[in-house]
Amino acid sequence: MYQKGQTIIATLSDLAEDDKCYAKLPDGMSVFIRGTLAIGDTVEATIYKAKKSYLEAQFTKLLSPSPLRTEPKCEVFGICGGCKWQHLDYHAQLQQKNKHVLDALTHIGGFGNIQMLEPIGATAIYHYRNKVDFSLSTSRYLLPNERNAPRSDKRNDFALGFHAPQRYDKVIDLEQCHIAPEEANLVLNAVRTFALNHNLSIYDTRTHNGFLRNLVVRKAFRTKQLMVNLVTSWHDASLMNQLLTALHNALGTSLTTFVNNISTKKNTVAFGEEEFVIFGSGFITERLGDYHFKISANSFFQTNSEQAERLYETVRDFAGLSGNETVYDLYCGTGSISIFISKQCQKVLGIELVDSAIRDAITNATDNSITNCTFRQLDLMKFETLRNELESFGMPDVVITDPPRAGMHPKAVQTMMQFAPKKIVYVSCNPASLARDGKMICDSGMYRLVKVQAVDMFPHTNHIESVALFETINSETT
Repeated sequence: MYQKGQTIIATLSDLAEDDKCYAKLPDGMSVFIRGTLAIGDTVEATIYKAKKSYLEAQFTKLLSPSPLRTEPKCEVFGICGGCKWQHLDYHAQLQQKNKHVLDALTHIGGFGNIQMLEPIGATAIYHYRNKVDFSLSTSRYLLPNERNAPRSDKRNDFALGFHAPQRYDKVIDLEQCHIAPEEANLVLNAVRTFALNHNLSIYDTRTHNGFLRNLVVRKAFRTKQLMVNLVTSWHDASLMNQLLTALHNALGTSLTTFVNNISTKKNTVAFGEEEFVIFGSGFITERLGDYHFKISANSFFQTNSEQAERLYETVRDFAGLSGNETVYDLYCGTGSISIFISKQCQKVLGIELVDSAIRDAITNATDNSITNCTFRQLDLMKFETLRNELESFGMPDVVITDPPRAGMHPKAVQTMMQFAPKKIVYVSCNPASLARDGKMICDSGMYRLVKVQAVDMFPHTNHIESVALFETINSETT
C-alpha cells in the first residue's frame, strides 16, 4: 500500500493536466507528478495523495533527464508560470500538443480513425506575442535565491511584470519577457524607471488607493506599428507628457501611439472606462493576408499575428469555398474570419452576441471595402426567433464556428444543426470542448468528422488551437 509522504521513483511517459506528468510504476499503479518535467525524465517524487487507483506526487529530484529537454531562455522559468514548456524541444512541444487534441477526440469524443494532419508550428517561437499585459503591485514576489539574501537594487514595495502563479497579490519584477516583442521590454524598463524616479503610487486592491494599474504593449508585426497603453486610476496630463518623452527616448521612432486608459473599478483588469490619447491616432493597424484591421487599446485581436494567418488559411481551406457559397460565421467577434474568407464565397453572415464586437466588425469590413459581409447581434440559443430573418438572408452551405474556450452551449449546437449546412468548420482553443461538441454534432447522424489540423499559436505553453472539418454523411471525403 502506498501512503502519503512516501518516496517513489518513476519514468514519465505522458503529460497530464494541471502541470503534471504521468507515469506507471512497476506494479502498474498510475501516478501524476507535479513539477517542471518532461516525458522521458526519470525522477524521484514524494506522494501527497494516495488513492486506490492512482497517486499524486511532488517532484523532488531529477535522476535522469529526458532527451526531449532543452535549456530554457527565461531567467524566471519555472517561477513565472507563463511559458511552462520552455524546457521542452519545440518539435516535442508540437507533437505533444497534437497528441492532446487527438486524445481528447478519442477519449471524450469517442472518435476513431481520426485524420490528424501534421501540426502547423510557429516560425518564431520567441518574441511572437503582439500583445503583452504587464501588472503592477506594491508587493514584489521574492525569487527563491532572494529570500535569504535580499537584493539592494530592488524595492520590495514595487513590482512591474507578471503575477506569480496563484498569487494575485504579488508580481514578479521582470526586466524582459522572451515571448514579448523586444519593443515591449524596452517599454517595460522605461516605465519602471519613470515610475520609480517620480515615486508614483501603485493601485492596491485592498485599500483601493494608488495611481498605476497596468501597462499594455501592442505591436502590429506586419506594419511595425506600436501602441503603449498605461492604465491608471486618474488622468494627469503633465505626467503623461513627461512619460511620452521617456518613451520616445527609449523607442525612438518605433512608437506609433500612446494612450492613457482610466479605470475606477475595484480590480486590476487592464480595461479603461475613459481613454486619453497622448500621442498618435489612438490605434494601430495590422494586416492579415490581404486585409487590414484597426486595433484600439481595448480591441480583441489574435495575439500571434503570423499564426493567426495560418489558422485562418486553414479555416478557408477546410471550408473548400468555390465562390458561390453562403457562409455563417458564428461567434464572429470583430469579423476577422468573415473578412478573411469574403473573396472566396458569395456572402457571409457574421453572428455575435457582443454589441461592441459587431460594431468593430462592421468598421473592419467598411475599412477593407468588403460588401458581402453582414454582421448581426443575434442569440444562437433562440433559433425559432431567428428563423425568418435567417431564411431571408439564405441558409448556409458552410458554417464556421469559433466559440470561446468553454465551447458551444448545447442549445447553440442544436441551432447550428438546424441550419443544416453541408460543412461545419469548428475552430477551437480547447481540445476538450471540441471533442464534446464534435460528439454532439456527429451523434445527430447527419455529420462525420473528416479531418483535424492543430495550429500552434502559443509556443512554450500547453495551449493549442485546432480546426476540425465536419461534413454531411453523404458528402464525399475532402
